[in-house]
Amino acid sequence: MEKTIAMRLLEGKRVPYTVVTYPDTMRDAAAIATFLQVPAGQLFKTLVVLPPEGQARAKPILVMVPGDRQLDSKKLAKAMGVKKVKLATHEQAEQITGLEVGGISALTLVQRPFTVYLDRSAQQYDQIYISAGQRGLNINLPVSALISLTKARLVSVAD
Repeated sequence: MEKTIAMRLLEGKRVPYTVVTYPDTMRDAAAIATFLQVPAGQLFKTLVVLPPEGQARAKPILVMVPGDRQLDSKKLAKAMGVKKVKLATHEQAEQITGLEVGGISALTLVQRPFTVYLDRSAQQYDQIYISAGQRGLNINLPVSALISLTKARLVSVAD
């Protein structure tokens, strides 16, 4: 298996991680968690949120939420101090990140200007699973390292 940018970043920072694989045709995070035999709340999906309207210089937003829950856009808007937020379509998400949906990873995008939010529920685990930056690959890594590397802001935005 060829190493992804996320894996190389973790190795460069000496962060321990493990890689798990699943069929790259799978898209549903809860189903992937079941396939991997891990709690769905411990596998986080990365969603792309469009910058708030009227904020020309606003950065694109990545939000990581547990695989068994949905993003509450009202809670995210409140946490961001804006009236409302809008999820990117799959096509928009791929255009904004340069990654395929199902393979979007905040670790792959640390050198790009994204604001990253992580649902606070991640703190109940020492380690969580996130995309390795490619469909069919997830990384299990320490939550503390993910927060540090991505400068993620902890918020309660999952329902």
